[in-house]
Amino acid sequence: MQTKGKIQKAYSAQQALVSYIHKQIRTNHKDHQNCLFACFLSQEEPKTISQALQDESWVEAMQEELLQFKLQKVWVLVDLPYGKKVIGTKWVFRNKRDERSIVVKNKARLVAQGFRQEEGIDYDEVFAPVARIEAIRLFLAFASYMGFTVYQMDVKSAFLYGTIEEEVYVHQPPGFVDPAHPNKVYKVIKALYGLHQAPRAWYETLSSFLMENGFRRGTIDKTLFIKKKKSDIMLVQVYVDDIIFGSTKKSMCTEFEDCMHKRFQMSSMGELTFFLGLQVKQQPDGIFISQDKYVADILKKFDFLSIRTATTPIESNKPLVKDEDGVDVDVHVYRSMIGSLMYLTASRPDIMFAVCACARFQVTPKASHLNAVKRIFRYLKHQPKLGLWYPRDSPFELEAYSDSDYGGASLDRKSTTGGCQFLGRRLISWQCKKQTIVANSTTEAEYVAAANCCGQVLWIQNQMMDYGFNFMNTKIHIDNESTISVIKNPVAHSRTKHIEIHFHFIRDCYEKRLIEVIKIHTDSNVADLLTKGFDVTRFNFLVVSIGLLNL
Repeated sequence: MQTKGKIQKAYSAQQALVSYIHKQIRTNHKDHQNCLFACFLSQEEPKTISQALQDESWVEAMQEELLQFKLQKVWVLVDLPYGKKVIGTKWVFRNKRDERSIVVKNKARLVAQGFRQEEGIDYDEVFAPVARIEAIRLFLAFASYMGFTVYQMDVKSAFLYGTIEEEVYVHQPPGFVDPAHPNKVYKVIKALYGLHQAPRAWYETLSSFLMENGFRRGTIDKTLFIKKKKSDIMLVQVYVDDIIFGSTKKSMCTEFEDCMHKRFQMSSMGELTFFLGLQVKQQPDGIFISQDKYVADILKKFDFLSIRTATTPIESNKPLVKDEDGVDVDVHVYRSMIGSLMYLTASRPDIMFAVCACARFQVTPKASHLNAVKRIFRYLKHQPKLGLWYPRDSPFELEAYSDSDYGGASLDRKSTTGGCQFLGRRLISWQCKKQTIVANSTTEAEYVAAANCCGQVLWIQNQMMDYGFNFMNTKIHIDNESTISVIKNPVAHSRTKHIEIHFHFIRDCYEKRLIEVIKIHTDSNVADLLTKGFDVTRFNFLVVSIGLLNL
């Protein structure tokens, strides 16, 4: 509890500090605002409600959250009806940071303990679509080609806008129990965070509002909303409560912001710089996507800041094996390292194969496997700032590369599928996966890889139709002539009875002229990067060819 005297004293001290900073010569320093933030924001996240109640910053954050509940009329205080159960609530405290890890906001979120809900009683349908990471890269690739700026906004307490149909009761928030009615509970009217049906309720509210205002939903990607006016197009991509948008006409963006502000409480964040862990740098000649902040964080987390570097993420002539006689290592640390690296593959295809190879030994990792993971970190220390470059002057034609390493998995001799898809010189998606079957020949392994690549090409083709592009005869580059012959020549089909039927859809795609298979020399096949390890010369060539740069 704060007395009036304490509050007035703290306020006077804050005003004096602000006044002093403003009088300094360094007022125009780029970190001036961040300095002010650091003065009045808590730098630590409390673990318990009692710790949070002792800090003015977190008390204010909790009061701001409850104010949103009052404004949105989330709940009403009632007596618990006979026979009804009540769900607990919990405070979650998080520091919001920018791309430089500077705390910019203390966020307190009150969540319901949804694990106590019973299906069929407390909720029914819960599914809500979420944008794929490939869809985000596709959005940015289109923006770089069209040359428009991408903006970002955030909905304050987004889930509170969704209305639920079920009858749900929750306890009063810890630390904020009504002293006049301590035994009453809240009947939830809106979709409180933590409830199973909350994401679906919010998505339905937002999508209905957008479609009422002239947008149409994407045919394939239901989180993409499109609005066209003559030759101009407005695109909105939704990831839960984070929204990115852009248009070929600036006034359409302004209209959209005004429209959203009238219906929801929004935080306009200006140009897109940081989204889903991706750092986005928008320049006149293109867009650069990287995760160098995250690389620095995981190097620090696992204490690899002072290790020596490596020029490649995996040794080319030393495949990983079970190593049953090897020394056991901490399985939790190993899995944590693999999970951290998996998240990094959203913008770093150069480590994709190495991470996937190490991820196969998470059940009983040995010292040799841990050394292989450490080598990936050593490579990241050597190249921390590599990222995807989407140049504006590149053409906008869809093409793909497919490759396979026959019998590459040393454990079971299954082959490894590699594939990547480009829009011009913009790398949109990539795959590295061990095949589910043991291939009887290089042709079968390459054929399975080509079928997987074709499936991804079809998804991009359908997705791009919402953008106004109709790609036909998409070129898939394959370095195996026998595979091309099986796809093209019906005479060869009788020799492929041993190949599982669901891979043969690539033949239909070729006959319908959805794809075109092109022979490419092995040395020029950039998908090779995703199938095996290489020496430093070959590896660096493939990294540059795939579109990874260091800006």
